[in-house]
Amino acid sequence: MSKIHSMLDVGKRSMMNSQTALQTVGHNIANKSTEGYSRQRVEIQSNTPENHGRYQVGMGSRTATVNRINNPYLEKQIGEEQAAQGFLGGQSDALMRVEQVYNEQLNKGLNTYVGEFFNSFRELSNNPESVATRTLVKETADHVTKDFQRMQKQLVSIRKDIDHQVQTHVEEINGYAQEIAKLNEKIVQAEVAGRGGAPANDQRDRRDLLVKKIGEKINVKWAEGTDGSVTVAAGNNAILVSGNDFKRLEVSSTPARGDKGEGNFDIYYKSSEQATALNITDHLRGGAVGGLLQVRDETISAIMNDMDEMAYSLVTHVNDLHSKGYDGRNRTGQNFFEPIIGMNGAAASIRISSAIAEDPTRIAAAASPYSPADNRVANFIGELQFKKVMRGGMASIDDFYNGVVGQVGVYTSRANSNKESQDNVVKQLNHLRESISGVSLDEEAAKMIEFQKAFDASARLIRTADEMFDTVLNLKRM
Repeated sequence: MSKIHSMLDVGKRSMMNSQTALQTVGHNIANKSTEGYSRQRVEIQSNTPENHGRYQVGMGSRTATVNRINNPYLEKQIGEEQAAQGFLGGQSDALMRVEQVYNEQLNKGLNTYVGEFFNSFRELSNNPESVATRTLVKETADHVTKDFQRMQKQLVSIRKDIDHQVQTHVEEINGYAQEIAKLNEKIVQAEVAGRGGAPANDQRDRRDLLVKKIGEKINVKWAEGTDGSVTVAAGNNAILVSGNDFKRLEVSSTPARGDKGEGNFDIYYKSSEQATALNITDHLRGGAVGGLLQVRDETISAIMNDMDEMAYSLVTHVNDLHSKGYDGRNRTGQNFFEPIIGMNGAAASIRISSAIAEDPTRIAAAASPYSPADNRVANFIGELQFKKVMRGGMASIDDFYNGVVGQVGVYTSRANSNKESQDNVVKQLNHLRESISGVSLDEEAAKMIEFQKAFDASARLIRTADEMFDTVLNLKRM
């Protein structure tokens, strides 16, 4: 009788094993498109046999655990490459916007306006007594000043937009950190304090995905403790997650420092509610945030400084020549542009002098008084376009501006190329992960049939044992 009971137990456990395996197959199929999901497999082990004299009788099988098919080393590599991808993506997107500021293929730009400005002075040298030509000089100069201001305004706008992107990323990071802390608690409860050490597969998949998502935005370090919880640190030592506790990052508008512009955002971290907020912006040089900050504080700042230098040089040299000349009414000492004190902010503050804006006849063309046909000052200013007055006599105004435009193009092209290359690296690694951890519907369908057949066979075993019980119970009637 005990052996018939054993058959029933074997059949029951076998049916339960098949049922668990079928449910796991269904779980895999349902999560075919779930980001970061690793397919799961039921590990079935042989049950402890029973001793019967000189031999042992098998007692079927039991479900040992449900494991996820996952390569932790590959996951770590993907996380590192996605962090580089995030950095290059943030850098590329910001630089493409900067490049549009200097795009002169569709519309007239600063290079064209500067050329027209100097051309108008050359025209004035051909007809130094013309009021109409002086009006043309004033109009072309007005276009130059407005385009300097337009470019500076657009660059400032891009920096502000980068600030808002950084703020959005920080808010997302805070959300991810909070969810990781909650997952830590669930994993510890499931694997340590809960069901006898059963692996929390789904929670681990989600947590791994969130850690990688944080890594796409900022440079992080993370490590798993003996209890299964992870600790995540941003930058050098800003602990975002520790166990089921998490800390928030904050952004705030701050004064200018170094290459950072006035009012641009910095990122702060507080280790506790009572602690002083620490500025960790300089430590966050990875991920999308790192790429955006690099463009904001280095690339755009350098370009704006170049534009300030160009505007300052233009104002200084034109004023120097113009103030020594004589207008059509023999007046001298008139600056063409409003004087600029210092190079910083020159591009945003460049203006035509109010006297010339109101009266174009104040534009000087002659180098001596009472010489209506004298065109020497107009010639000097017209030739200024090609003289090496920039960078200590190393470049002309045209060469300098073309160098700035070329540099922006090189930066953008390099960033786009690096991003495309990194995208391919991440794509290949994700394909590799998919081949290891991804769900194959064909494989799951085959497993489904396999476990269904096993379930049917187990049920048949129980039916056979039941018939044997009937036979034994009916022996008395025979």
